[in-house]
Amino acid sequence: MENSIKLSAIKSNPNNPRVIKDDKFKKLVQSIKEFPKMMELRPMVLNSDSIVLGGNMRLKALKELGYKEVPIEWVKRADDLTEDEARRFIIADNVGFGEHDWELLTNEWNVEELEGWGLDNWQNMDDIDTSDDFSLPDGDKEPFQQQTYTLADAQAIEIKNAIANVKKTDEYKYMETFENENSNGNALYLIITQWAEQKR
Repeated sequence: MENSIKLSAIKSNPNNPRVIKDDKFKKLVQSIKEFPKMMELRPMVLNSDSIVLGGNMRLKALKELGYKEVPIEWVKRADDLTEDEARRFIIADNVGFGEHDWELLTNEWNVEELEGWGLDNWQNMDDIDTSDDFSLPDGDKEPFQQQTYTLADAQAIEIKNAIANVKKTDEYKYMETFENENSNGNALYLIITQWAEQKR
């Protein structure tokens, strides 16, 4: 029984609509280099003709890293899919379901690590979007609103660090929250009010 497969035997799928930009691709390459076990946990999916149904960019990254063959565990066969099922899988495999809890991420993970792993969507949000179109646990929005801003990487890191530092202070513990339970929102409010007081 074979325990490896040559990359030359795997064909990339020209009809796969998923592409990633150069910076994201570099992060994928680095991720596989540092954490090759990821390939076993999320193998490339091939059809009966060894054409990639899921994992085109991983195949490209492996070639970039100089791999000529990979362990057979890094590949999963999907020989029994119909043509329609295969077409559906190509799209479904590249759809991101759900959303991240950005507050939890920024509280529990290091920003540089998140960026290194390719998770930097939170820094590329639409330019100043103010809305009350969001959900709260009890379904009551008023008097709250959600805002998003476009930030450069350096700005995002500075703001994240400032919020983390403010949340460690005694002043943060006793500040007026207006019943807001979002800790990052409260920390940002304290930073802004402190800045405004200095300018008066």
